[in-house]
Amino acid sequence: MMRLLIGLSLGLAAVAPASANSLVTAGPRPHIAESRFSASPTDEWNRLSRKDGKNVEIWTRDGDQLNKVTFFGGIPSGKPLVREIDKKHQPLPKVAADMLITDIPVLLESTYRIQYAVTQMEVDSQEPATLSGHKAIRFTYRFAREDDGVRRRGEAIGAFVDGQLYLVTYEAPALYFFDKDVEKYRKLAATLAL
Repeated sequence: MMRLLIGLSLGLAAVAPASANSLVTAGPRPHIAESRFSASPTDEWNRLSRKDGKNVEIWTRDGDQLNKVTFFGGIPSGKPLVREIDKKHQPLPKVAADMLITDIPVLLESTYRIQYAVTQMEVDSQEPATLSGHKAIRFTYRFAREDDGVRRRGEAIGAFVDGQLYLVTYEAPALYFFDKDVEKYRKLAATLAL
């Protein structure tokens, strides 16, 4: 019986998808979102196998509906933040070469309203920051999606480097989950390098 269970386990492992979620352990992590982004997390995260775009990577602690950090790594001019679902009827805003760092929150909000059916979104604060020695913007926001109505809070930092957008967001439901891991996100964000 034990051999049968082991054989079944090995057989299931052989047919498991190659792109399963993976553990991100504490320590240096280069080439995040297939870009120049690197970080040195001090806590463990789970890297989701889901790809929302070529240069997008998502980490979570409890599942992406409860908390997530999204890395947008080196989004070039003329490209949207995420993969478009309906280019013809619902085109997403694109990164533009002449954008200012103050345009980053607006780009994120416009993308969310179109791609994720966000009906309510407010940018609460914006302040100058640095991201790996580059001029950046740090901002906070709140939003709710039409499909679940859950009020979420977000915090982000973004910069343009060599004409490409580098943006990191942390999002979680406003009730309990945002405060639960926001400090872990802030520690992670403090280690970002380009």
